[in-house]
Amino acid sequence: MKLNPNHRAVLIGAALTLALAACGKKDEAPKTAEPAATPSSTATTPPPGAPSTAAAPSAGSGKISDGAVKIGVLTDLSGLYSDLAGSGAVLATQMAIETFQEQAKPDFKIEMVSSDHQNKGDIAANKARQWFDTEAVDVITELVTTSTALAVMKVAKEKNKITLVSGAASTAITNEECTDTNVHWTYDTYSLANGTGKAVVKQGGDTWYFLTADYKFGQSLEADTTAVVKANGGKVLGSVRHPFPGTDFSSFLLQAQASGAKVIGLANAGTDTTNSIKQAAEFGITPKQTLAGLLMFISDVHALGLKATQGMYLTTGYYWDRDDDTRAWSKRFFDKHKRMPTMVQAGQYSAVMHYLNAVKAAGTDDTAAVMKTMKATPISDFFAKNGKVREDGRMVHDMYLVQVKKPDESKAAWDYYHIRQTIPGEQAFQPLAQSKCPLVKK
Repeated sequence: MKLNPNHRAVLIGAALTLALAACGKKDEAPKTAEPAATPSSTATTPPPGAPSTAAAPSAGSGKISDGAVKIGVLTDLSGLYSDLAGSGAVLATQMAIETFQEQAKPDFKIEMVSSDHQNKGDIAANKARQWFDTEAVDVITELVTTSTALAVMKVAKEKNKITLVSGAASTAITNEECTDTNVHWTYDTYSLANGTGKAVVKQGGDTWYFLTADYKFGQSLEADTTAVVKANGGKVLGSVRHPFPGTDFSSFLLQAQASGAKVIGLANAGTDTTNSIKQAAEFGITPKQTLAGLLMFISDVHALGLKATQGMYLTTGYYWDRDDDTRAWSKRFFDKHKRMPTMVQAGQYSAVMHYLNAVKAAGTDDTAAVMKTMKATPISDFFAKNGKVREDGRMVHDMYLVQVKKPDESKAAWDYYHIRQTIPGEQAFQPLAQSKCPLVKK
């Protein structure tokens, strides 16, 4: 059909109108109907793996990638470390998000995802890649078990993303395997050995035999404690390594018994430690020989009871009944979790809060900018007073040598520790002069 000039002009005008409307829609900022979440002290933690949103995006979030800060909690949700980390660490993260939203009122959205790494480095690394590549996760946190922490740190460095380690312990994390995108927050094997090992030797436990979990954490804890024992005049008579995780420790305990050492150093953690203590009692090894739990948590003491653990020395980065601030935060945690927090769970909250404050202060979630801000900003909260993040990624803070109370000294459930010594952070952690981290300038 042949169009006359008037028809042609009408069609051209209509086409121009449609084109201009389409361009206008393309340039218009997307609208969201998502309301800002209202934080509540009684809010429940979402199930592992479920996203948690604590704030709505706004026009001021232009420097936040993907319009949101997304935190991944990668922890042990089902295995031997699930009691000391696990769902309690997920809860601590959610509490930090809610508190930050309430107090800081950020203009960016915050999301959380969580997953079970099953204490396996390959599973942890694969989940980290998935989160970074397809789910826009900015930071991965917690990472109990040294093998999983090191595996995820490697992926994070490759992707230029941040890791915040709370549960893993090996000093390798801030030594030969350090990265400029990682912070090691709560404790490490050097600080444990420096506290418990030294105290036990001074109490007369000058001959040692180690029962060691056969992976990097156990080996690191044995090596660090051996150095402390020898430096304080003690002797190490030998060691035996058990599979990780383990269930039957009888043959290993009998070897330790045959050594005649005054002290059997348990260079393991979680249910490996509690099962070792139970089986040592069953074989009559204790109280003839002393057990030194080189990494014990308040959850372990609770599970074993004061009768089995009374008098034991251990080193911790946190105790709920230390002061008014720790009691106030721990009560909030207890009201939700029905258990007092371990140092890993308390440290997790502190680390996430410091990260979120750094994002707000930097005005971006850019990795380099946030890491620079985290290292430049002192930490002073219920977990740590006068803490600081060093160039090797170690967060330096006070540690505490505690002794487990006798049953008649405890006034209530979870009233388990005497704080015998506060170990200043500069003494508790490895000096930078001894560091093998390539980031440290000497």
